[in-house]
Amino acid sequence: MKFVAVTACPTGIAHSQMGAENLENTATKRGHEIDVEVQGAMGTENELSAEAIEAADAVIIAADTSVSQDRFEGKPLVKSNIKGAVNDADGLIDEAIEKAGGDIGGETEEQIDESTAEDSEDPDTEDHEEPTPETSESDQTAVDDSSDREKSGGLLGKLKSIFS
Repeated sequence: MKFVAVTACPTGIAHSQMGAENLENTATKRGHEIDVEVQGAMGTENELSAEAIEAADAVIIAADTSVSQDRFEGKPLVKSNIKGAVNDADGLIDEAIEKAGGDIGGETEEQIDESTAEDSEDPDTEDHEEPTPETSESDQTAVDDSSDREKSGGLLGKLKSIFS
């Protein structure tokens, strides 16, 4: 399916971007297309074209500010606060599929397996470098810090935990 979305928050610095990124990643993992417009204090980024809106099966608006809905007239519409896009993009995509008359279970097993495989960690595949004569203790600390960032989801994961 094809979706368009608008994310917006009063400042438009962190949450709008995080929500847009999460919607894009989730839709792509599930085999859907999505165009996301980001609105905030800095203006509008990636403004949706009339063509993209026309081609969309449904519209998702995840905003803590007022978003004009006139251009989405006649399209199935899912509304949420920005936190919904940041923390539950899957739920918003599911709701958009339902409102567009699609089948949530219509995803192929391969798409579902890929999505869940990317979200889970396999402890047998983690790379841990042991300090060697060539690897100083400070180098090992940098490797450990890098692993910690990956486990926590990096900057996006830290921002999610702070604002959740």
